[in-house]
Amino acid sequence: MAETKIEWTDKTWNPVTGCTKKSEGCANCYAEVMARRLKGMGQLKYRNAFQLTLHPEDLDEPLKWRGSHNIFVCSMGDLFHENVPFDFIDRVMKTIHDTPQNRYQILTKRAERMQEYFTTREVPINAWLGVTVEDQRSKFRIDCLRNLNASVRFLSCEPLLEDLGELNLQGIDWVIVGGESGVKARPMREEWVLNVKQQSNDNKSAFFFKQWGTWGQDGIKRNKHVNGKLLQGEIVQNMPEERKRI
Repeated sequence: MAETKIEWTDKTWNPVTGCTKKSEGCANCYAEVMARRLKGMGQLKYRNAFQLTLHPEDLDEPLKWRGSHNIFVCSMGDLFHENVPFDFIDRVMKTIHDTPQNRYQILTKRAERMQEYFTTREVPINAWLGVTVEDQRSKFRIDCLRNLNASVRFLSCEPLLEDLGELNLQGIDWVIVGGESGVKARPMREEWVLNVKQQSNDNKSAFFFKQWGTWGQDGIKRNKHVNGKLLQGEIVQNMPEERKRI
């Protein structure tokens, strides 16, 4: 378990680390940079840097934790990467099932593989399932997610790279939006954010604005902490309610 500065979760758990680029949102991957840094610091878990690595030794980690937490699963990778065997994912899901006091937030860019996995398996009641939707080409992932019987279905529109246009948010409980950070960060425009926010409100989906990132609301590039997280002068960071399972 690791403490995290990610605003929408409490802890991270990484039984899988490393990944390969899948879509435009991967271009400036924060996890890849961090993994290489951790390898340079001599951390054994990241001896392979960002090469996909399974960590069976960490599967039981949440069983040792006290209290109740929101836990981001595989913040340093993608649980549904094509090279993660389904039987290993089964073991991850067993740990989730065996720790019902926690809520596990699973986010993927491989929506089709997640859908395939849960075609023959039940989603643990304390697993929140999410997909990344960074541009219009990735909107198909929403349809894959909508078909899954999860207590919370959520979107992460981070980094938001363009206007997403019209969204079908039926069955989506939570929408996170954020701008990209780093030297090579791409800008995010306020009107793109407000478009997603309005549609989330219309659908009664909880809306969470995470940050502006390296490019500010005014279109000026500066430190992300200076740009902050105010949207139209206020912090908008709503969390979802868990739905009753069918």
